[in-house]
Amino acid sequence: MTTRVFILSDHTGITAGSIARALLAQFPHQSFELEEHPFLDSRDKVETIAREIERLGAAHQPPLVFSSFVNPEVRERLKAACGKRLFDIFEAFTPPLERLLGESASPVTGQLHGIGNAGSYTARIKALDYAMVHDDGSITKNYAKADVILIGVSRSGKTPTCLYLALHNGLQAANYPLVDEDLETTQLPAVLRDYRQKLVALTIDPKQLHRIRQQRRPGSRYASPEQCEWEVHQAENLFRKHHIPVIDTTAISIEEIAVHITAEIMGRTGAPPS
Repeated sequence: MTTRVFILSDHTGITAGSIARALLAQFPHQSFELEEHPFLDSRDKVETIAREIERLGAAHQPPLVFSSFVNPEVRERLKAACGKRLFDIFEAFTPPLERLLGESASPVTGQLHGIGNAGSYTARIKALDYAMVHDDGSITKNYAKADVILIGVSRSGKTPTCLYLALHNGLQAANYPLVDEDLETTQLPAVLRDYRQKLVALTIDPKQLHRIRQQRRPGSRYASPEQCEWEVHQAENLFRKHHIPVIDTTAISIEEIAVHITAEIMGRTGAPPS
């Protein structure tokens, strides 16, 4: 049986959605159908969704509800509609924080985005531009400005990871694809040799790489199992020889890859990435 899950918010709902997914992942034998309802920023919108929850409850199909509303009146309305099936993010964490900090919270919708460095938005946009310009080794002359340079065979996850690092961490991330000419030797490509300390390698199971490439170029040499096996083998030999830290992207998300990379950068610099 599949349980419906509503993720409700008066803003983007990203926080509630992330927490909901993390918690529900602890129940692998359950089936969940997630429905996201962001920007419920008026009483009419909230009332509509509250009545739908009540209707489902009356039909013996009550959903689980994760919410991140800052307005106490809205939270009370949802509590009345959902009962014990409501998981209110602010209700769970705000009172203990108030007690520990000795100060009452001042709820403001969207306030999360104002926390931290006031220039972080500008930094993320600058980093995003850098990642797009320096995608797939298209431009290499500005590698000195990179916070990290990802290397790996084609379709190992370099581009989406660079974009994620830019948008969420403000990191200037370049990526360089290892092609056949690079893999026929165990030497680092010339354009990378001066930036050894910036390198992080991504690898992937050859069978998974074959499946990904087959979708892109079915039946091609590029997608053949033999080519995928050879490329991954040669790339991993190169990584080992030059002691480049390696992240296996086969079975982890972009978010997890990014966490590993930021931890690697922090280990090198002794400070969290800005």
